[in-house]
Amino acid sequence: MRAFVLTGPGESRVLEVDPPVAGPGQVVVDIARVGVCGTDAEVFSGEMEYLHNGLASYPLRLGHEWCGTVSAVGEGVDPSWVGRRTTGDTQLGCGRCHRCRSGRQHVCEDRHEIGLRRGFDGALAEQMAVPVSALLALPDSVDDAAGALVEPGGNALRAVRAAEVGRGERLLVIGPGTIGLLAARIAMAQGCEVHVLGVTPSSLAFATDLGVSGSWRFEDLPDLRWDAVIDASNHPSSPALAAQLVDAGRRLVYIGLSETPSLIDTRVLAMKDLTAVGVLSASPGLAGAIDLYASGAVDPRPLVAATLCLDDVDGVLRGHRPQHAGPGPKIHVDPRARRQT
Repeated sequence: MRAFVLTGPGESRVLEVDPPVAGPGQVVVDIARVGVCGTDAEVFSGEMEYLHNGLASYPLRLGHEWCGTVSAVGEGVDPSWVGRRTTGDTQLGCGRCHRCRSGRQHVCEDRHEIGLRRGFDGALAEQMAVPVSALLALPDSVDDAAGALVEPGGNALRAVRAAEVGRGERLLVIGPGTIGLLAARIAMAQGCEVHVLGVTPSSLAFATDLGVSGSWRFEDLPDLRWDAVIDASNHPSSPALAAQLVDAGRRLVYIGLSETPSLIDTRVLAMKDLTAVGVLSASPGLAGAIDLYASGAVDPRPLVAATLCLDDVDGVLRGHRPQHAGPGPKIHVDPRARRQT
């Protein structure tokens, strides 16, 4: 089968590799769609922390936002999975530690992460082997484009839940990327007034087209009461800004990661009686994201700018945007497609 393989920092190839075999407790999934995200770009550039602390190494296969159809099952797996459309959890805990036993496998110290951590091959390939315990079935009402957005949608849903912002209250989302915009759509579906803070005119215009109440650059941000703030950006100054902006006694949610450490004055947190929540991974939000998509309450598909093939991934990771791409922030890949000549 064909797979996109990182061979070193800034180096990649599409290779013919042996197809996966479903081991005990595993299935093989024929991959239909994969999302490319900022974390993949960090691994490609060599800046990803896992590459420096021994939790990842080249060669490496990326791809953790995925959906597909089960084509084979291993020993101990219900054969009825064959032919079912699915997506799955990225975080694969050891299943033995106290965190896994209490439902927190996404922060297991010994976890694998699909396409990222401890050498677990990702979904930027025609097929992938994955534990059946990680699977979530997709209803027919969730197509492939939406299915590959369940993982970022789970992250966004967790951020909105952590913000504890209610109907008629005002939410500020810093960072109009995929997770930020999905958080905005989820909060709007719950009856919140949502505003987005960003940098580029094109991203702010796209947020406006999605129906947010306001899209602002910092110098234009109105002096309003922000009942909660979600920081989904990657700028090191955003966490402190969020703490300054949010109303006293309310909540901050930090889901974005900057390349350098972010400084927060904890005196602001204490004096404003704020609750700050960090969100790592979509795991506890995946089923909820599927439900939101399946019901039609949230449609994530406008965020997809283009669907490419494996041969195009190198260019995407280098920051090249396809000429035919739409205004959304997300690039999808169909691993079975071939580049048009």
